[in-house]
Amino acid sequence: MKSPFVSPPKDATTAIIFDTEHTEAFGELIKQHISTFNAQHWDASGRQRLGLKQLDADGQLCAGLAGRSFGLWCQIENFWVREDYRGQGLGARMLAAAEAIAWQRGCQYILLDTLNFQAPEFYKKQGYVVVWQQQHYPHGDGCKYFLVKTKPE
Repeated sequence: MKSPFVSPPKDATTAIIFDTEHTEAFGELIKQHISTFNAQHWDASGRQRLGLKQLDADGQLCAGLAGRSFGLWCQIENFWVREDYRGQGLGARMLAAAEAIAWQRGCQYILLDTLNFQAPEFYKKQGYVVVWQQQHYPHGDGCKYFLVKTKPE
């Protein structure tokens, strides 16, 4: 049974009871409502998925990158290189390939995020600039970095 959440009253008579719904399906429903609202203000049909993968000799995934482009922006949502392939240049080459696709699509900026124990220095070496840091994420000693790269002239 779902437990209700009672909003603190602004005054003595206006408490509101909200039902809780912590499911993926509910999150997708809200996302769809936002998309419907946004469609009244811009044409989202230009959104394009971007995906790259590298398989090893056995056909197993050893690196993958997933994102999307829209207008002047490309967002790298997920980027992973298997541990035994790290440090060999594969990640830099895959990221450069994704950037080339984004630039060809007319993007001027690429946005991504990374955690402090993941790859902030790697992205900085590739020309990305930290535009915001979310301190204490998800706990006191963690940090999430949001980085952007601008298309070269």
